[in-house]
Amino acid sequence: MPDKTKTREKTAKASRRQREAPTISDVAEHAGVSPMTVSRVINNRTTVRESTRERVERSIEALNYAPSVAARALAGGEEMRLGLLYSNPSSSYLSEFLVGGLDQASRNNAHLVVEQFDEGWSVEELVRHLQRGRLNGIVLPPPLCDSPEMVEALQVAGIPAVSVAGGYAFEESAIVGIDDFHAAGEMTRHLIALGHVRIGFIRGNPNQRASERRYEGYVSALSEAGLELDPALVTQGFFTYRSGLDAAEQILDLAEPPTAIFASNDDMAAATVAVAHRRGLDVPGDLTVCGFDDTLLATTIWPELTTIRQPISDMARAAIDLIVQRLRGDRRDGAKMAKVDAHGHVLLDYALIRRQSDAAPRRRPRPRPRRQEGAAA
Repeated sequence: MPDKTKTREKTAKASRRQREAPTISDVAEHAGVSPMTVSRVINNRTTVRESTRERVERSIEALNYAPSVAARALAGGEEMRLGLLYSNPSSSYLSEFLVGGLDQASRNNAHLVVEQFDEGWSVEELVRHLQRGRLNGIVLPPPLCDSPEMVEALQVAGIPAVSVAGGYAFEESAIVGIDDFHAAGEMTRHLIALGHVRIGFIRGNPNQRASERRYEGYVSALSEAGLELDPALVTQGFFTYRSGLDAAEQILDLAEPPTAIFASNDDMAAATVAVAHRRGLDVPGDLTVCGFDDTLLATTIWPELTTIRQPISDMARAAIDLIVQRLRGDRRDGAKMAKVDAHGHVLLDYALIRRQSDAAPRRRPRPRPRRQEGAAA
C-alpha cells in the first residue's frame, strides 16, 4: 500500500509539473504577439521582423519554454518521429501513399507513425494525442490537407506540417502536389481530340481544393474547344466507389447521355465502368470512361482505365523529404526535388496514361435494349 501511495504522489506531481509548464500561448501573451508569431519564430521562419523575433526569444527564455517534446527529442539526437494522418476513403490511394511514405521515412532514418483521424475526435484532442506521441512533424494527405482548422491547430502547437495534394497554400505549411487544373484539362482535350463533344464529368469531394481545380480544368478545356458546358452532364461525387455508382446512373439516365465520362478519381471511374456493363453498354465502344490518379484499381478492372497518373508514392516521398529537411534546418530542397517554389511548395509531374477504356465515339446508333416479352408493340 505505501508503494502505491508513493506512486500516486509521483504521478500527481508529474501531472502538476506538466500542467504548470508554459505553453505557446503563455509565450505569446508574455511577448505581446499572437501564438502564430511564436510558432514562426520557433520554426525559424524569415517572415518575422528581427525586433519581434528578439522579443519572442526573450519571452521563451524568461518562461523557460520548451517548444515541444518533439523538439527536445531532436535536440537530444533521438530518432526523428513523423506522423502520417489519414481519413481517405480510397484504400487504393492510401496504400500507395503508405508505401512511398514508409520507404522514404526509412531512408531518412525516421520512424513513421500512421494515425487514423477518427471523426469522433475533435482537432484539439487529436493534436494533444500527437503531442503525447512525441512527434516531430506531420504529413497530411487528402482530405486533411484541405482542413484549415487542422493545419492551424498544428501550427499553434508548434508541430511542422506538410500538406499533400492540397490546393490551398496555408501559411507556414508546405505543399506537395501536381497541377490538377492542367492535368484535368489535358484529359478533357484528349477526349475532344477523339471526337467526343458530350463529355460527362463526375466531381470529387467538394471539401477538397483538388476537386475544384479538376472541374475548372474540365470547364476550361471545353471552352477552349468552343463546346458549351451542359450542367446536366456534371454530377457530384465524393471520391468513393459508391458515389461513383450514383453519379454514373444519373448521367446515363439522361435522354441524351454522353459518349464519354471523365471521373475525378479512379474509384469513381471504376464504378462508372460497372454501371455501363450493367446496362449492357460496351466500354469503350459505347462509352469511353477515364479516371484520375492511376491507382492499382486502374489496372485491375476491365477494360483497364485511361487515367491521369498522379505520382502518389512520389508525393509521399517528397513530403517526407521536405519535412525532414525543415526539421534539420536544411534549406537545400532543390537538391532532391527539382520544382520547389519560393514558399517551399513542391510540384511534381503528372502523365496521361492511355489504356483500353477510351475510343472515338461510335458513328452508328447504340444497340437498343431488348424489349421484354409481353410488352406492348
